[in-house]
Amino acid sequence: MNSPTPQQDPDADADSARLRELGYEPELRRGLGVLGNVMMGFATISPVVGLYAVVLVGATIAGPRWVWALPVCLAGQCLLLALYAELSSEFPISGGAYQWTRRLLGPSYAWLTGWISLCSSLLANTTIAYLASPWVFTLVGVVPTPNQLVVAAAVFVVVCSLVNMLGVDVLRRALAVGVVAEAIASVLVGIALLLAFRSQPWSILTDGFGTEELFGGSGFAAFVAALAVGGWAFIGFDACVSTSEETRNATRHVPRAIWIALLSVGGLVILNAFAVVLAHPDPASVVAGADLDPVTTAVVASFGDWTAKPFVLVLLIAFLACGMAAQGATARALYSVARDGVLPMSKFLRKVSRNQAPVGGAVAVTVVACVGLLLALNSAAIGSVITFGTSAFYLTFLMVAAAALVARLRGAWLPGGRVRLGRLGTALNFGAVIWLAFEFVNITWPRELLAPPGAPWYQVWAAPLGTALIILIGLVYFAVAKPRDRVVVSSAFADRSAS
Repeated sequence: MNSPTPQQDPDADADSARLRELGYEPELRRGLGVLGNVMMGFATISPVVGLYAVVLVGATIAGPRWVWALPVCLAGQCLLLALYAELSSEFPISGGAYQWTRRLLGPSYAWLTGWISLCSSLLANTTIAYLASPWVFTLVGVVPTPNQLVVAAAVFVVVCSLVNMLGVDVLRRALAVGVVAEAIASVLVGIALLLAFRSQPWSILTDGFGTEELFGGSGFAAFVAALAVGGWAFIGFDACVSTSEETRNATRHVPRAIWIALLSVGGLVILNAFAVVLAHPDPASVVAGADLDPVTTAVVASFGDWTAKPFVLVLLIAFLACGMAAQGATARALYSVARDGVLPMSKFLRKVSRNQAPVGGAVAVTVVACVGLLLALNSAAIGSVITFGTSAFYLTFLMVAAAALVARLRGAWLPGGRVRLGRLGTALNFGAVIWLAFEFVNITWPRELLAPPGAPWYQVWAAPLGTALIILIGLVYFAVAKPRDRVVVSSAFADRSAS
C-alpha cells in the first residue's frame, strides 16, 4: 500500500512540511520509494543508450584504449554526486538546478542556470527520440527515409508523454519493465562476452591503433578527446532530483538514489565497453569507421545471428525507458520553475492533472521535442543539436557546483540536511568545479574529428555556438521580462533560508 498522499494527511507528512518550508504547496503524488527514484535515474542515464552514445566515437579517436576514459569520467562525476547528495537532502525539491542555485546565490544567477538546464533537457528529449527511431525500422527489416525517421521519433515522443500524463504510478510500472530488462541484458551480455567469447588479447586495451596520428602523434591529446566522449555516458542522474516531490522520505531516499543510479549504470557501461572491445572480431574495422555498430557486431558474432532481433528489441525497450524518464524529468523541472512565474506561459506549465501529474510541462515537452525533430530532416542540423546538448548539461552541472562552492566560502551555506560532509564536502566541491570546468571546455571545444566526415563548419562549432545562443536568448528575456522581480516577491524566495 502507498503512504497517505499530502492531500489526505498533510500535517503528518514530513515531506509536505519540508516543501512548505521551502515555500510551495504539495501538488504532486508521492508514489515513489527509493527503488522508484533509482529507476528514474537509471533509465535516464541508461547503460545501453549510454554505451551506444560513446563506443563508436571513442574507438575512432583513441582506438581500443579509449575505454579507460570511462572510469576517469565516472570518478569525476562522483565529485559532483557528493554535492548533489548534500543539496538534495537539504532541499528535496523538483527543478534542482534552478531551485538550489536560487537558495545559494540568488534569483538572477538561478534563473540563468535554470534556463540553460531546461534548454539542454528539452533538446535531449529530441535527441533520444531521434536516436531511437532507426531501431524501430531495424526490428522490422525496413530501410527508412528521413521523413519516416521523423514520424517514428514523433510517435516515440507522444507515447512517452502519454505515460507521464497518466501519473507517477503508471510511470513507475513502465520504467520497472524497461529497467529490469535492460539491467539483466547488460549484465548477462557483458559477463558472457568477457568470460566465454573474448577473442582479443588483454593487451589490446592499451593500443591506440595509430589514432594518435590524428592528434599530431600525441596519445595524450587523443585520450583527452576520449574523455570528452566518455562524459556523454554519465548524464541524467539528476532525474532522481526531478522526482523529489513524488518520492517518500525524499531527504533520505533521493541522495541514495542518485548514487545507486549513477554507480550501477556506470559500472554496466564500463563492463560492456571493455567486453565489446575484447569480444569484437575485428577492432581495426571499428577504429577505421568501417563498422558503424560495433556493439551489435560483437553480440551477433559471439552469440549467433539469431540474437540480432532480440538484441534490437532490448535496445528499443532501453530507449523507451530512457525517453519516458527523461521526458518525465523535464516536465517536472518545467513545472518547478514555472511555479515562480518566471517562464513564458508559466500558468500553463505549472498545471497539474487530476492524477497529480505535471500535465502542462508534459505537453510542453511533447511539443518542443516534436518541433525539434523537424531538424532531423537535415542530418547536419540534428547533429548540431546532439553535439550541443551534452555541452549544456555540463555547463549546468558547473554552474550548480560553482554556486555551492561560492556559497560555502562566503559562509552563506552550511549544509543542513541529512547528508553533511563538512570539510570533506568543501574539498569535493572544489574538485567538482575543477573537473566540470575541464570537461565542459573539453566537450565544447570544436573538433572536426568528433563531427561526421564532411560536416559543415557550424556543426563542428555547434557546442560553443549553441551555448552562446541560448545564453543570449536567456539574457534578452531576463532583461525584457524581468523574471528576477517575480522571484523576489514570491513566498518561496522569502523562505529560501529554511533548513
